[in-house]
Amino acid sequence: MDIRGALADAPVTGPGRRRHGFTDLARAVRSNRKASAGVILLALFSIMALVPQWLTPYDPQSTSFRPSLAPSLRHLLGTTAYGQDVWSQLVWSARESLLIAVGVGLLATAVSVIVGVAAAYLGGLPDHVLSLVTDVFLVIPTFPLIVVLATYAKSGSLTVLIAVLVVTGWSYGARQLRSQALSVRNREFLEAARVRGERSLYVIVVEILPTMTSLIVANFLGAALYAVLAAAGLQFIGLGNASDLSWGTMLYWAENNSALQVGSPLWEIMPGACVALLGTAFALLNYAFDEISNPALRPAGRRRAARATDS
Repeated sequence: MDIRGALADAPVTGPGRRRHGFTDLARAVRSNRKASAGVILLALFSIMALVPQWLTPYDPQSTSFRPSLAPSLRHLLGTTAYGQDVWSQLVWSARESLLIAVGVGLLATAVSVIVGVAAAYLGGLPDHVLSLVTDVFLVIPTFPLIVVLATYAKSGSLTVLIAVLVVTGWSYGARQLRSQALSVRNREFLEAARVRGERSLYVIVVEILPTMTSLIVANFLGAALYAVLAAAGLQFIGLGNASDLSWGTMLYWAENNSALQVGSPLWEIMPGACVALLGTAFALLNYAFDEISNPALRPAGRRRAARATDS
């Protein structure tokens, strides 16, 4: 084989390979209806969170309007029992709700990666200790633990709420990542890294984690979905900071003022719908990413089309 033929057959590495991988992922997302729907929903809520002042002219905390007004051109969703514009509150509340989802998702995934992968790679006593801690958090009933922690930190800051959800939301992902790391711990490329004298941190970060990207992303999406629903539930029952602007606190104040009975149903319906839609966005992305990364989960028609394309 000549040099040109060898170069043509050589695998692409470096930035070109990464760009090709990102292009393939973007194409796969566009071709997956679940992923496309999840991206659209997430994009809409991201716009609400990033530039709420572009979408509403009113201060969400202003009480200068008549209470319990019906929807109109001036107040698209009416007003609350305190004279606040419901649409303004809904838009501005997207920021905290999305921040909780992303913050808890990232932190819980980071803890899962550290605990799960470190336990599998190090083995021995570290594995036994970290696995025991993981198992303890897995067997403790999650919701009662959340309520206990949130009650202890009642009326705390947003940081406290995120910390409570991270503490209760990392263990399941850690167990999954440990199992995956165990399956690759004795592979040849890891043995080669050890023979070269690479440090454990280098082996974990550079050699192991890239092989687990799909599972790490799936854990992030699952943790974000958990955070959306759990945070809204805690705030709804009064275990958050009631002065914060979020969909959970909107539900709390609407329920306390009997919004459905006094003629302000949208005050309670709309934040609940937004919580459901944001949770749906993360769930759709999670399901879609599983299909994209695992050909066995794809619909039969797409599998046949992919085989025909490959042939």
